[in-house]
Amino acid sequence: MDRLRQRADFLAVANGARANSPAFVLQSRRRDDSGPIRIGFTVTKKNGNAPERNRIRRRLRELVKRLDPVSMQPHHDYVLVGRRDALSRDFATMLDDLRIAFSKPARHTAKGTHKGPSKGRGQRPGATASASRKPD
Repeated sequence: MDRLRQRADFLAVANGARANSPAFVLQSRRRDDSGPIRIGFTVTKKNGNAPERNRIRRRLRELVKRLDPVSMQPHHDYVLVGRRDALSRDFATMLDDLRIAFSKPARHTAKGTHKGPSKGRGQRPGATASASRKPD
């Protein structure tokens, strides 16, 4: 099992399926190559200061180490996004949450699929494109 390190890989996984838990969000994405399973860890600044974020990240890494790799699907990338509850949640409970998250069927969250009419940029509210033209 390898680690995700490049931002482009994290962004690609962010568009994939998600499984939520109180302590983390598991994001997953299937790859078309035959490479090994890759996993990444991220904790945002809103979860605390640097030592707290590092503690959350260490707990998430330890969860993955204790999880059997058979539960992960081959040819997939995974990202664990840490939440603040990871600091106070029981480790055994978090491990059960992770097992459940890996066993859930992948549900894709579609972003940006809204096909409604778009509003023009730089126009006044209620103004139309033809009304802003000068008469000939």
